Amino acid sequence: MDVPGSLSTALRRGTLEFCVLALMEKEEQYGVELVRRLGAERALTTSEGTLYPMLARLRRLGWLETTWRESTSGPPRRYYSLTPQGRAALRHFREEWSAFRDTVDRIVGTRAA
Repeated sequence: MDVPGSLSTALRRGTLEFCVLALMEKEEQYGVELVRRLGAERALTTSEGTLYPMLARLRRLGWLETTWRESTSGPPRRYYSLTPQGRAALRHFREEWSAFRDTVDRIVGTRAA
């Protein structure tokens, strides 16, 4: 078993949806734009095949809403934006993440002195 690869995959799986929510916190985004932005971060690189089902799931949870807009460079685009429930979920994740990260850093010895 490839432990480093498996670890990266597990960490990404547990946090990617909240990274997506955070990318939409200030402005709405469309799917290809999200894939590009995530791809700019080596640890978060993902494909459209992973992203679109995740966006659909977040929409079903009520964390995202969508609007269709005409595009000057092709077919209409579906833009995703955070709902109030999505903003609340992101706030909650940030609180939990900080406590979780601090605990892990303390236990594994990666906390800055």
